[in-house]
Amino acid sequence: MLLLLALIGPWLNSLGAPPPAIMVFGDSLSAGYGLPQGKGWVDLLQQRLERDNYAYRVVNASISGETTLGGRNRLADALAQHHPRIVILELGSNDGLRGQAPDAMRENLVAMVRSSQAAKAKVLLVGMRIPPNYGPDYTEKFHAGFIAAANQTRVPLVSFLLEGLADRRDLFQADGMHPDVEAQSILLDNVWGKLRPMLIGPAQKR
Repeated sequence: MLLLLALIGPWLNSLGAPPPAIMVFGDSLSAGYGLPQGKGWVDLLQQRLERDNYAYRVVNASISGETTLGGRNRLADALAQHHPRIVILELGSNDGLRGQAPDAMRENLVAMVRSSQAAKAKVLLVGMRIPPNYGPDYTEKFHAGFIAAANQTRVPLVSFLLEGLADRRDLFQADGMHPDVEAQSILLDNVWGKLRPMLIGPAQKR
């Protein structure tokens, strides 16, 4: 009997184990600021995973107003709590809007990627751009920070989360900064193209 339990015990435990987590670690663009509950791109991600039979659960650990420094300071707790298989790191917008140093942002992103990797998670980095009124030198250095962080840590990069809608005023809320409900599917598509190759499909062994 003891031998039988030893053999089937791990199998029984696996049946009750929750699916691996994809943790979205971002700011208001991922937290669903100004949107009806369940309508943000992170919610749509869970729906797409279920539709396409990917056995993952999505954890949204995003906080509106978050900077890369704030994220760096709270990441360890989030990793310990959720044990994600994949981390989608979407931070940096608020650093840019506050005019913070791109080099400091890059260092924070690199530190968060490496912490996630040390926790055995794959990382997808999501890049951003800021409006041209910040000046060409700063805006280019800002976006280059994401590219440098991705290259330094060898992780895939979504070049620009708002690709395809940044110049569409009709797809933003009244504040002109946060995409509306209609735009959320575009955000998801921008992320999905890079996320899909990182997933283990329904027929593959986990």
